[in-house]
Amino acid sequence: MPLFVMSVASLPSPSSGSLEIGPLNIHAYGLMIALGVVAGVWLMGRRFEQKGIGTRDDANGMAVWAVLAGVVGSRIYHVLTDWSKFEDNLGDIPKIWQGGLGIPGGLAAGIPVGLYYLKRKGIPVGLAANCGAPAIALAQAIGRWGNYWNQELYGRTTTLPWGLEIDLDRRTGDASKYTDPNTLFHPTFLYESLSNLALAGLLLLIDKRYRVRPGHLMAMYLMGYGVIRFFVEGLRIDEADHVAGLRWNQWVALAAVIGGGIYLAVSSRKTLAFEDSLAEDDVVAADEPPVVEAADAGESDVAEAEADTADVADVADVAVTDMAEAEADPADTADTADTDTDDPEGGASEAEELPSDS
Repeated sequence: MPLFVMSVASLPSPSSGSLEIGPLNIHAYGLMIALGVVAGVWLMGRRFEQKGIGTRDDANGMAVWAVLAGVVGSRIYHVLTDWSKFEDNLGDIPKIWQGGLGIPGGLAAGIPVGLYYLKRKGIPVGLAANCGAPAIALAQAIGRWGNYWNQELYGRTTTLPWGLEIDLDRRTGDASKYTDPNTLFHPTFLYESLSNLALAGLLLLIDKRYRVRPGHLMAMYLMGYGVIRFFVEGLRIDEADHVAGLRWNQWVALAAVIGGGIYLAVSSRKTLAFEDSLAEDDVVAADEPPVVEAADAGESDVAEAEADTADVADVADVAVTDMAEAEADPADTADTADTDTDDPEGGASEAEELPSDS
């Protein structure tokens, strides 16, 4: 048998659901949820700054309202889905430190309230949702350890070396029929915690390597968490309402998967149609003569007209020059005539020197 299996024969449960620190008695369930919230808000604020859409103060301000809404929503969801536990004990409804926070209700209330707060701050909702998706998964990965401290929401029996020990007085529902103290159960809190941690890492990797459209990372989170919750819920043996052979929370998980998938499909189609429309507009604009070129052509025509005017002016200057030269020619002709009048005398003397033919 491997050394690991020999050393980890089972996973013990804590003897108490609270931590004693001096005079303080801290409920571990609430502490785990608080640590998850702190980690999630830290990651979201860091991503705000990386994306350049906000600051850590914006994330902190959002967390106050989102967490309050989430706690109320998750408690209401738990009470409604397990009403048989509270109908005769209404005073137990506000006792959230005893466990009983339905994550679907917390998501349904906390996410819209948080996004509305960020919208009022001028932060793009789609980008904020992408920043918050892995942060929520991280918060859930830590907060799920509260179920471990309360010894609740465990799975059916198992012989695996990491089987969870549950005290006899904490075995409820179908688990109550197992009276052997050595019986082990699936640690569903651990499965969900590790799966959510892996989901947070996967979402961060997708956002880093690919160009994710606003809101799509949140839809991917809902689909991923829905798949995780569906299979984890199928392992649980605590009391729960069933519909058509499935636990109520399994139907909610399926709705999250389907809803996230529909959002991705519809949003992607709209985005592609918009991009195609822009591409068609670019083609039409390329076929039509640009206004700038028309303006340039008009400037060119003006330049050519000015050049023609300059040519006409040059022709006029040439004509004026020719006229001036023409006026100067008669004087030159007269001078030439005077010169020719004097020449006959010289011509006559030369004629006298020539011999006669006769």
